[in-house]
Order: sequence, then C-alpha cells, then structure tokens
Amino acid sequence: MKKLIVAASCALALMTGTAQAKDLRIAFDIPYEPFEYRDDSGELTGFEVELASAVCEKLETNCEFVIQAWDGMIPGLLARKFDLIMSSMSITAERAERVLFSEPYYITPGGWFGPESFSTDVTDMDAMKDKTVGVQRGTTMDTYVTENMGGVVNIKRYTTAEDMVLDLEGQRLDVVFVDYPVGEQTVLSKDGYKEVGEPVKLGEGVGVAMRKRDADLAKKVNAALRTLKEDGTYDAIMKKYFNYDIKI
Repeated sequence: MKKLIVAASCALALMTGTAQAKDLRIAFDIPYEPFEYRDDSGELTGFEVELASAVCEKLETNCEFVIQAWDGMIPGLLARKFDLIMSSMSITAERAERVLFSEPYYITPGGWFGPESFSTDVTDMDAMKDKTVGVQRGTTMDTYVTENMGGVVNIKRYTTAEDMVLDLEGQRLDVVFVDYPVGEQTVLSKDGYKEVGEPVKLGEGVGVAMRKRDADLAKKVNAALRTLKEDGTYDAIMKKYFNYDIKI
C-alpha cells in the first residue's frame, strides 16, 4: 500500500533544493475512515490518500499532505494554506460559489446507523420527534437533516466522525447520519449496532476542491482522474477499501 511516498519525495526535493515551484499541498480531515485516517503505525492512509498519491504521480508533481479540521477546509483553501481539498467534499451549488470543483470522482449515499434497540422509522417525522441525531458539521448529511428534519429532531453536530460515534456509544445520540462507508467502518464494526434506515443518495458526488483561479490545475486534475479510471489504478485502490463500486 502506498502511503506518503509522494509527500516524502516532496520533502526530499526541498532538502536538496530541487523542489518545483508548482508543488501542491492537499488537505485531508482525519479520522474519516476508510477515506483518510492513520493506520496502526501512525501513517496517513485511506482511499482518498492513495488516490491523491496516484493523481500526483500522474501530474508528475511533488505533493505535501496537510491535516485540516473540516470546518476550516474552505477558509484554509482560500487563505492559501493548501491548494486542493481531497477529503470527501460533496459538490453543492453553495460550495461551488466559493471553490472550483473537479469532475466528481466518487459518490456514496448517506447512511442511518444506531443501536440494535432502535426501532423507529427514520422517515416518520411523528415517530422521530425529539430524537437526537448526530451529523458531521458542514456536510451534505448535516444539510439534509437540517432541511428535512429541523424542528422535529434535535440535531447534534460534530467536528469529527470519531467524536460523533463516541457520543453514540455513550447513548447521547439516538442515531447518526453519515457517509455510508464511514458508518460501515465506525459503527457497524462494533457489536450492538445496525443500519436503521435506507441509504439516501445525496448531491452530485464528491470532487476535488480548488481555488476559482486555478482553472488550469483543475483541467490537469480532471485528466489525471480520468486516466486513473481508464488504466485500472482507480479500481485497484477502490477494491482495497470497498466491496462495492463507488466510482462515478
């Protein structure tokens, strides 16, 4: 499994004075397993981390991986703290007013997860009244729950999926609504929990976010993603983390 090979080459280039002016910094929010997280040895890995490494190789560009909390993602990009966001950012009209998105590179539904004892129909607003629902702040899942269940349920927002799952385990939440693969990894992997509602397909998919002025970079990123899908690299990375197709 490739991990920070591209980032390491960037560090080496800087030390030897051969770094290119067009080195790229790519931001991730962790932990968000299986997309980006640290493995048992503390190394950054995951589906998007490996895909980002492959994109950088196709671009023949040195890349540095930056850890950024989710709610500071777009402000950090606009402040030039990094050049790309490759951290499960769903393409929305509101975000597209502020950033330039690549073509979508994956799509997964939102999933409802809770304890095995939970028997309420999550689509029945009378039954869901006053239930406490956990979402990650600023995500499409947050928007969906806010728009469709606001005023009915108590919405509790979290900076990280990890904190949200801890509150679910601590019985401070009735259910959570998260990216389906994240729910599989962080909730269904634990005893006593289950899927409590049908998956909900949200938005246009996930894209790489860049600054509006970086149209040339977006063209290169799109070309790299298309090549990775065509030559089988994308599928090889995807199959390490998912047993179903998330490609779009």
